[in-house]
Amino acid sequence: MARKVLIFGNGIGMAHNPDHFSLSMALENIWDEPRYLPEDHKQMISRCIGSNGEPPEGEDELDKLHMVVSSCKMINSLQDAQAQWLTPQGQQFPREVSRYIHKVATRLHIYDDPLPEQFLEPLFAFLRETNSHVATLNYDRLIYGQLVDNGLCAGYDGNLIDGFWGSGFAADNLVRRQGRNFGYYLHLHGSPLFYTDQNGATCKLTRDNLSILTDVLDNHIVLTHVKHKRSVIDGSYILRTYWSYLHNCCHEAEEIVVFGYSGADTHLNDVLAAYAQSTPIRVIEWEGAGHDAARRFFWSRAFRSDNVRVVPLENILEFTGW
Repeated sequence: MARKVLIFGNGIGMAHNPDHFSLSMALENIWDEPRYLPEDHKQMISRCIGSNGEPPEGEDELDKLHMVVSSCKMINSLQDAQAQWLTPQGQQFPREVSRYIHKVATRLHIYDDPLPEQFLEPLFAFLRETNSHVATLNYDRLIYGQLVDNGLCAGYDGNLIDGFWGSGFAADNLVRRQGRNFGYYLHLHGSPLFYTDQNGATCKLTRDNLSILTDVLDNHIVLTHVKHKRSVIDGSYILRTYWSYLHNCCHEAEEIVVFGYSGADTHLNDVLAAYAQSTPIRVIEWEGAGHDAARRFFWSRAFRSDNVRVVPLENILEFTGW
């Protein structure tokens, strides 16, 4: 059986536990806990987005925050001891925003209730048979953790690799050698497990070593307004590599399966549109997203192709037809 590309969005978490995997609730939970976000940091973020003390409600409200952080970073890179152009608060602002974003992603990541076996077993059997590629857009470990625990992500001995080996991540670790035919696991929007060590290498925390109190300030999480996501990706070596390999994966796939994805990430849609004429795309989504004809039109427009089949389900976790 030829391999496919399976792309998982946040809908998988929302189908499993919408209270935990709601981004707006995660933003609020971290906001309301002084141990995670001190009051003076909240005030800086609130003034920036004009929220009158309330947390951001979603990625759309992070637009202005991203632009201010980018400006502060640029000014910080220019100033020296003779030219302090930013206040101490302004100098620290990018770090505090990064800390907040990382803790939100960590809160989504730390969750121990596994997906149903009746969903996982057919998926894992398909991956073992085909070495199909898996790409995730969310920050949780619902798929990744189970792939590790069930031996599908096990270095070069597994069915999938994500480029971490030895001292950390390297694009060279993804190259197939000695006749290997593994698939790829691509964390397209990053992970709170990723950090940069003192030598500049991208490394990965173990799942047991991650907590919301962990301070990781690296830019390996794509949690911002959609129009800024591409720039965050471009600013991270590991994310740039994953998106480059997404093209390789799509090129060798007989089908692209998009699972629990809203269709809002134009940077992903643009990549898939490049392959949609020659490679069929199947969209597995919640039936409550809209009527059949409207959804077919939506996805055909998103991927700029009629080579798209939509499978609406009352519960997407009941899907087994990989």
